[in-house]
Amino acid sequence: MLNKHYDFIVVGAGIVGAATAYKLQLKHPKKTIALLEKEAKIGMHQTGRNSGVIHSGIYYTPGSFKAKNCRNGREQLVAFAEKYRIPYETCGKIIIATNNDELNALENIFQRGLENNTPNIKYLNADEIEEKEPFIKGIKAIHVPSAGIIDYVATNLKLASLISEINPESKLITSCEYLLTQQDGLKNIVQTSKGIFTTDKVILCSGLQSDRNAAKDHAHLNLKIVGFRGDYYEFTNKKKHKINNLVYPVPDPRFPFLGVHFTKMIDGSVECGPNAVFSFAREGYSRTSFNFKDTWEALTYKGTWKLFSKFWRKGIDEYKRAFSKRLFIKELQKMMPQLEMNDVIISKSGVRAQAIDTNGDMVDDFKIIEKDGNIHVLNAPSPAATACLSIADEIVAVLLNEN
Repeated sequence: MLNKHYDFIVVGAGIVGAATAYKLQLKHPKKTIALLEKEAKIGMHQTGRNSGVIHSGIYYTPGSFKAKNCRNGREQLVAFAEKYRIPYETCGKIIIATNNDELNALENIFQRGLENNTPNIKYLNADEIEEKEPFIKGIKAIHVPSAGIIDYVATNLKLASLISEINPESKLITSCEYLLTQQDGLKNIVQTSKGIFTTDKVILCSGLQSDRNAAKDHAHLNLKIVGFRGDYYEFTNKKKHKINNLVYPVPDPRFPFLGVHFTKMIDGSVECGPNAVFSFAREGYSRTSFNFKDTWEALTYKGTWKLFSKFWRKGIDEYKRAFSKRLFIKELQKMMPQLEMNDVIISKSGVRAQAIDTNGDMVDDFKIIEKDGNIHVLNAPSPAATACLSIADEIVAVLLNEN
């Protein structure tokens, strides 16, 4: 594999990287593409450790990159799932206000939904909430029928396989860690753990490692990726009838996280979560995971401490819930008062790659930059999985100077 040349190399075979390789291959079927993945399998990090939701786009700032690409991406994703028989369901969700203090925020979300052309949203009263979700209690809710659930790992695998179906010379190369790119005239020399490749263009969609890989390319950054772990619980088989579809709280508008929620998964299970706590390891999926380099970089970055200083009370509350099932359940009981401790068991965890700027603000929108002809996807938080095909269109347009 040494000194193998590909026309394009995509670093990171998560769902955004795989979607980008797929869209690029569709546009240039005779060009060769290498999709590099450092893990032995794809979908091991954010793609395979999220809540599996097809987002509607109702929450996002009108006109933002997120809002535009979520709406377009959802439509493309559903069409892709239909074409390739990937398990999905447009089941809808409800966003619940449990007290009067949340009504103004609920109204703001509804107005954003109207501005974002979120299809067929409507208000529900307490009786209508109970009709849809008999175990959920609220005073008012928004019904969002276009939200759904999907198997994102199956989607990821299909996207990656299609590049070699379109062009047999294109490859997914796993257990191949990206190390460095050096320019040699018009060519890029890409060093990896599996040897050296040359290519015309490099596209880096490396999620939790995106800022580090951009720094290797001497890109000017005013942000750093900080990991936030999200823990999930799962309903026992005897109790999963308590949720029919997707049930979300009214989110705190100061945060990009949507709060702990109930999610019917595509396999029929029901998850509760996630919370959001600072992670001491970018790829650490237990409550005690620790990586010295990750922790040192995060805690010596001024933006992290500025963020902590703004929201220390919220952070402490989240951390308490991370180590206390009782407190986690108490948060869920605001929407489901009858929820009991033995209704749920500990399930998976995930780590979200959140870009934080030097002022301590969470970068809310997607962020894609170009450096010396190569592309870096620096920030792709939720709803990146939903929007992956639309984000891929944007990346390809930037790469080929079509914007």
